Parts: sequence; structure tokens; C-alpha cells
Amino acid sequence: MDNNKEKIKIGQRFVGKEYPAYIIAEVGSNFDGSIERAKMLIDLAKECGANAVKFQCFTAEKIISKEAFDKLKVGFQEKWKETVHETYKKAEFPRQWHEELFHYANKKGLDFLSAPYDKEAVDILDKLGVPAFKIGSGDITWHGILKYIAEKGKPVILATGASTIAEVDEAIKIIRSAGNDRIILLQCVTNYPSQFEYANIRAMKAMGDLFDVPVGYSDHTPGIIVPLGAVALGGCIIEKHFTDDKTRKGPDHPFAMDGKDFKEMVDSIRLLEKSLGTPLKDVYENEKETVILQQRCLRAAIDISKGSTITKDMIDVLRPADKNAMKPKYEDILTGKKINTDMKKGDAFTWEKI
Repeated sequence: MDNNKEKIKIGQRFVGKEYPAYIIAEVGSNFDGSIERAKMLIDLAKECGANAVKFQCFTAEKIISKEAFDKLKVGFQEKWKETVHETYKKAEFPRQWHEELFHYANKKGLDFLSAPYDKEAVDILDKLGVPAFKIGSGDITWHGILKYIAEKGKPVILATGASTIAEVDEAIKIIRSAGNDRIILLQCVTNYPSQFEYANIRAMKAMGDLFDVPVGYSDHTPGIIVPLGAVALGGCIIEKHFTDDKTRKGPDHPFAMDGKDFKEMVDSIRLLEKSLGTPLKDVYENEKETVILQQRCLRAAIDISKGSTITKDMIDVLRPADKNAMKPKYEDILTGKKINTDMKKGDAFTWEKI
């Protein structure tokens, strides 16, 4: 069992605070019923710098009750222009495609992930050899599927949208009770798109501290602000919905990132990671010249003859800071000392001169 405090291996990559963020391009339903389009999006995800491409493994009949939703009137149904059952039916990812696209993604150097929404889907993905299981937010309270997935022994990436901390706690206990401690929690807000004021990136960090697990963010806000904030606070996975064209019809296209957006996000994350650096505070290699230019030292305010006693009015505190010069904090020590050499105005005081 991996030490989840430090790192978890997904495919050929380690995921954890000390490693580059693992970035998932969530295709979701944006393949629009075409396997060739799915391959095109895999190609595009690779070009944009993703580490993994993700689909969803469900059938409408095994994820929703048509009869119940037909009676339910909620806002998003008006936006979809179709019934919930029709929308889910069109979004189904054919199970016979999984093997071909799994190998296609692997050949491109991407991990193939898919969120299973029933036990048969779990078995298909496990047999296929997916490197981890992603569990969607909606199934966090379905303890039966959590246990079934956990028993496969692979890393579990658990989204926590629309759940309480108590529900997250219960889910983690279920997974751990199955002997699986390789858990990564994703902060998530299940609104499409989500608003910045509800992002609560700090909740991601708090869950990591509370449950002692790596964390990340499954983001539905526009742009790159939330992913960058998540990485800055220690997030090790970023998941974003992904398409090639946000104007296409379909429930996931409008709030997804296109290739240009996604590449900008990846490039910005990689630049941020370089900027975060290490906790070490010192004079860094690229500052060794500028420290001379910017810091001050003690210098002669006038010409001074050998044997003179130094007074305050003989001392200036000025840039640049010569390598062996006395620092400004030693001005009181210098005052009252005799000088053992002639000095010109502007010369730096050194310990050897007193």
C-alpha cells in the first residue's frame, strides 16, 4: 500500500505535492457519439499537455430513473431542450469502444480514465487495466459501489461535489475498510458552469489536512483562476471538461475548455510550479549580482586619514554593497574606532581597516 501522505502512482507518474500536477482532460459526452471524434479529442488533449484523458462509463438505464425524472421539473432540463433520459442516452459512451480508445490513448502517452457508474462498468475498466478509478461526485453516498471499486486495489480519485464533510468521511472509511488507502480527494462544485464565489479552494486543502490524503480540484468555473489557486495551495490533480469547440451542441460543450484554453491552463500551471519552488529562503543564484546592486554598506562620507577616530558624520550608508564591506547594522560598532589606512570618499569600510 502506498504512503498516501507523500505520493500515489497513477500509470507511470507519481501524484503528490512534490510532483507536477496531474492534469485530466475530461471529455465526458463531448465525443458526440463518434469514436473518430473521441480519437481527435485524445490527440488534442495530448497536444495541449494533458496527462490523462477521461470518459464516463454509464448507460442511461443504470444511472437514472426515466420515470422519476419525467415527473421532476428542474431548471437544467429547460436548458437541455430534451428530457434527462434522452440527454443521458445520447451521452452514453459505447462499452465496446473502451478497449480501442484505451490503447489509442496509451500510444499517445496519455492515461485512459473513465468514471464507472455501475458494477459492470467497474469490471470492464478493471479488466482493461485503467491505472486508477475516478468516482463522480454523485456516487459518494453509494457505499456499495465505493467498496466494490476500492476492492480492485487501484488508486481511487474521489470527487466531492455537493457533499458534506461527514459524507466525505464516510466514503473514505468505506474505501479504507476495503484495504485501499490510495485515495485522492477532489474538491468540486457540481454546477455547470460554477461561480467563483462558490469555488472554496481552501476546502480542498482542509480535506487534505483532515483526512491525510493528496487532494486536487475538479473545476467547472470559467478560465484558469481556480486551477492555479488549487495548485498553489497544494492540489496535485486538476480536472477540466475538454472540447475542441465550445459552440457545439451538447450539455458539456458550453462550459468546457477548448484546446487553446486548455493549453493556456497547462502552460500556466507548469510556470506556476516553477515559481512555487522550495521552502528554502536564501540568496538565490540569480540574485547574487543584484544583491550587490540593491543592498547598502558603510562607506566613507569624506576623505579620512590613517589614525583618525571614526565619527557618525564620517559614515554614509550607500549602495552598492561591496563583497567584504561592513553591513549597515555594524554602524554603531564602527563609530569610535580608529582607521588604520587612508580612505577616499566613497571607499567601503571593511573589518580589516579598523
